[in-house]
Amino acid sequence: MKVLIFGASGSGTTTLGNEIERQIAFKHLDVDHYYWKNTEPPFQEKIPLDERNQNLKADFKTFENVVVSGSMVSWGIEWQTAFDIVVFITLDNEKRMERLKNREAERYGKRLITNKSIKQNSEAFLEWANQYENPNFEGRSLKIHNNWIKQLNCKIMRIDGEIELIYKTTEVINAIKNHKPHCR
Repeated sequence: MKVLIFGASGSGTTTLGNEIERQIAFKHLDVDHYYWKNTEPPFQEKIPLDERNQNLKADFKTFENVVVSGSMVSWGIEWQTAFDIVVFITLDNEKRMERLKNREAERYGKRLITNKSIKQNSEAFLEWANQYENPNFEGRSLKIHNNWIKQLNCKIMRIDGEIELIYKTTEVINAIKNHKPHCR
């Protein structure tokens, strides 16, 4: 069984993926680990698309049951048929941005104030993330995600990111247990 959980940055996809892995025999693969080189500070250098796809596909095929978290919209058409269940998490933009600001502060601490480069990168990231619901935004957006969902040929679940983690996890695990394979 292959499951994808995606949504806007800060909607809770990684948290839900981690919890599913913790509760059932699924391997959690976070696309950020394939998209970004391991740098300090993090999220500074992208891995080329071919290389990231090769690395993710290798791990994806290694495990029988996988839950992937993160947006795969720009990773290639083959991912449109790779999953049995796709979970799309949405969250009110104000709450999502509050989460992201807190996460940035937690991730970088005082460096967010003292390191000019980290501060600029964080501000640029937050500005980018805040455009998610803008229908005219050309980057990763709600519009692009909704259009991508229309291309998928599997069970689609839409979950409100405000719901407590235990309930989101239960809903996805129940869908996994009750799923009848026919998608891919």
